[in-house]
Amino acid sequence: MTTMKSVLTGAKNEIDVVETERPTPGPKDALVRIRACGICGTDTLFVRMGGTPYNTPDGSVVPLPLGHEPAGDVVEVGAEVTDLKVGDRVVINPQAAPSGIIGCGGSLGGMNEYLLIENAVPGESVAVFPDELPFDVAALNEPMAVARHCVNRSEAGPADKVVVFGAGPIGLGVTIWLKLRGVEHVVVADVIPERLRTALAVGADAVVDSATEDITARLTELHGQAADALGQPRAGTDIYIDAAGVPAVFQAALDAAKWKAKLVMVAVQKKSDAIDLGGMLRSELTLIASQGYPTEIFEVTAELAEHKDRFAELISHRVPFSEVDRAFELALTPGAAEKVVVTFDPA
Repeated sequence: MTTMKSVLTGAKNEIDVVETERPTPGPKDALVRIRACGICGTDTLFVRMGGTPYNTPDGSVVPLPLGHEPAGDVVEVGAEVTDLKVGDRVVINPQAAPSGIIGCGGSLGGMNEYLLIENAVPGESVAVFPDELPFDVAALNEPMAVARHCVNRSEAGPADKVVVFGAGPIGLGVTIWLKLRGVEHVVVADVIPERLRTALAVGADAVVDSATEDITARLTELHGQAADALGQPRAGTDIYIDAAGVPAVFQAALDAAKWKAKLVMVAVQKKSDAIDLGGMLRSELTLIASQGYPTEIFEVTAELAEHKDRFAELISHRVPFSEVDRAFELALTPGAAEKVVVTFDPA
């Protein structure tokens, strides 16, 4: 039996690196050697839980294969696969696997030396990317599809003034897509100065340190003054994007929002009873939720390659697979890293 190393959830706050059988592709499948895989907040959630209760009838926690942000090269294809060949460099749609979402409850994970692509169809389960796109940046394809869907949901246009709350990978990805879309003015707000510096590096027009600055006053200074439905003075910001998920952000948007502004939620929201929803009435604020990437998973791939240097700014740590324990320690430690990508030896 040929084996490979795979990363699973272990005890709470720990991972296990185990030897598992290397998959053999069926007639419609392909086998991909993983060359890079990002660590997502969802991965760290499962690690903190020690697994997932979502796919067990009794709610018991079971070990979970991790990793849903992989990029690699094809090493074997099934007899019926005609549009992929050995050597193709590919990114993967984790939601297309018939056996369940890769790295998010399914039986397969991308934080492995090899990954089976079930029903390997370019444009559906995989997309080929050019040689000039490094594997570590290609591993951003999935989270950048999440960010792209958020921007698509916002319907932001060139004349809009936008603020993005949260300068993590998704918020920064949103910022890049907004600027590539031609949006006039994009502000990024966060409480970590290093993140704000990265926001400027990827194209934000201005940043706000929300730990020390008054959000409404700064947005009014940057975007001009407008009013809510009652005529009360408000910032001239058209679109608020919540990529942070904390109640204070939601409330800050309600406090600042002008008449008919939009609030797009892309972050997982933390529960709170402290949000004044009456503020939505005073501004007729439109609340838009953004989940996943219904169509965007490979919509982003070509532009990711075209603007690879810009997207590379999002990666704070590149950690070899031989040190995958350290990679997860970084990802699990608040403030220790922004985006961690695990890299695999090409041999």
